[in-house]
Amino acid sequence: MNPLTGPPGQAGPAEPGGRPGTDGLSAPDPQDGRTATGGLFAADGQGETNGDRPGESALAASPPPTSPAPRAVIASHRRRRRQVIVAGLAVVAVVGASTAYVLTRDDGGAPAPKSSLPTATAAITKGDVADTESVDGKLTYSDSRALVSGSSGTVTKTPAEGSTIRQGKTLYRIDNKRVVLMYGSLPLYRTLSAGVDDGPDVRELEQNLRDLGYGDDMTVDKDFTSATTAAVEDWQHDMGLPETGSVDASQVVFEPGPVRISEIKSPAGQPTGRGRPILTVSDTRSVVHVDLDASKQSLARKGAAVSVALPNGRRAAGHITRVGTVAKAGKDQSNKDSSTIDVDITLDRGGTGNLDQAPVTVDMESARVRGVLSVPIEALLGLREGGFGVEVVEGTASRVVPVQLGQFGSGRVQITGAGLREGMKVGVPTS
Repeated sequence: MNPLTGPPGQAGPAEPGGRPGTDGLSAPDPQDGRTATGGLFAADGQGETNGDRPGESALAASPPPTSPAPRAVIASHRRRRRQVIVAGLAVVAVVGASTAYVLTRDDGGAPAPKSSLPTATAAITKGDVADTESVDGKLTYSDSRALVSGSSGTVTKTPAEGSTIRQGKTLYRIDNKRVVLMYGSLPLYRTLSAGVDDGPDVRELEQNLRDLGYGDDMTVDKDFTSATTAAVEDWQHDMGLPETGSVDASQVVFEPGPVRISEIKSPAGQPTGRGRPILTVSDTRSVVHVDLDASKQSLARKGAAVSVALPNGRRAAGHITRVGTVAKAGKDQSNKDSSTIDVDITLDRGGTGNLDQAPVTVDMESARVRGVLSVPIEALLGLREGGFGVEVVEGTASRVVPVQLGQFGSGRVQITGAGLREGMKVGVPTS
C-alpha cells in the first residue's frame, strides 16, 4: 500500500491542480496565514479556489487581510500555490510516522524569493531505509521443559515459582530427602557407583563434585574410582542423604545450567511416582516468543534484527534466534483456522524484569534498501503536473526538484532526483 494514498476513505495526495480529495471546516493557522480545510492548507490566504475542474467547490479560506502581507502579494503575483495534505493514518499504518504532509506548488522550479523560504528544513541523508510489520508476541523464558520425579513418595517441599536454582542447590524434596541440581547435558539415566562402566555421565558427576568442593584427590575423567566414591559420600553427608557412595535420579538432576521455576506441577503434600512431573522449568534467559502466521514466514530470518515494545513502555533491540520449520494448526483471534510457526527472539540487553507471558509488540523488517538518499516523508511536494518533488534550500533561495520515490520506512522515503546529494537541505512544514 502506498503510504501517500492509504486505504479507502482516508485523505490522499493532491491531484493535478491541487485537488486534495478531502473536505472539512476551516481554521486559520497562526504561523503563516494558511487556512486549514479538513486536512488541507491553502497558502495564499486570498480565498483562492481549486476550481480546476467544473463543479468543484472552492476551499474555505480566512477573510482576506485589508493590507496583504508581503508574502501573500508575492505569492499572488507569481501565481504560486501551496497546499498541505495530511496523509496521517495511512502513513502511520505503513511507516510508523505520526503525521505526514505533502505540499503542492506550481512555480515551475523557479527560485523562490527570500520571503517565501521554508521556515524549517531537514537534511537529505544517505543510508538504509527499512519498512517493518508489527506482530504480537509474548515475553517469556527459553526452553520450557518438565522435570520428572526419579522416585516414588510424597512431595514435601518445592521452590517458589519465578525463583532460580543453581548448581548444588535443592530443586525439591520427596519424603524430605533433597533432589539436587547438578550441571550437565546428559541426563542421569543409570546409577553411578564403583564398578560402573566408564562414561561421560561419570565425568559430569566428578566435575560437579569438584566444582562444589569435593574430591581434591579425585581425577575428573570417565572412570568411577574409589576417590570418586569418597567424594560422593562426603557430598551425601553434607546434603543429609544416605551415605551410600552411589548416585541415582532420586538424588540428582542434571541440567545444562541454572533453571528458572516456571510452574509447580506437584505441590507439597501430593504423592508422586517415578516419571511424574514435579516442576516446569526454563532457562534463565529472557526471550520473546511469536506465533507467526505461516503466511508471513518471510518476515522471520534467523539473525535478523527486530525492535520490541516492552510492557514498561521501553523499546528493546533484539535478533531472531530460532525459526520453526513445522507449521502448527490452531485458531486465530477470530476463531478461524490458522497455522503458525514458532519464532524466538533474544533481546540484546536485559532489563525486562521478572515478567513472564507478558504481551509485547515486535516490529519485524519486511523490506530494506541500503545506501540510498532519503528525506522525511513530510518533505515531499505534490507537483501540479503530477509526481512529487522536494524544495531544496540553498542559501537565500530555494528550488523544486522532481523526485522518484522508492522504499518507505520509519517516517522516511527513498528519493532519486537530478543533482541531489547527501547533506542538502529540503523544506519541511513547521511542527
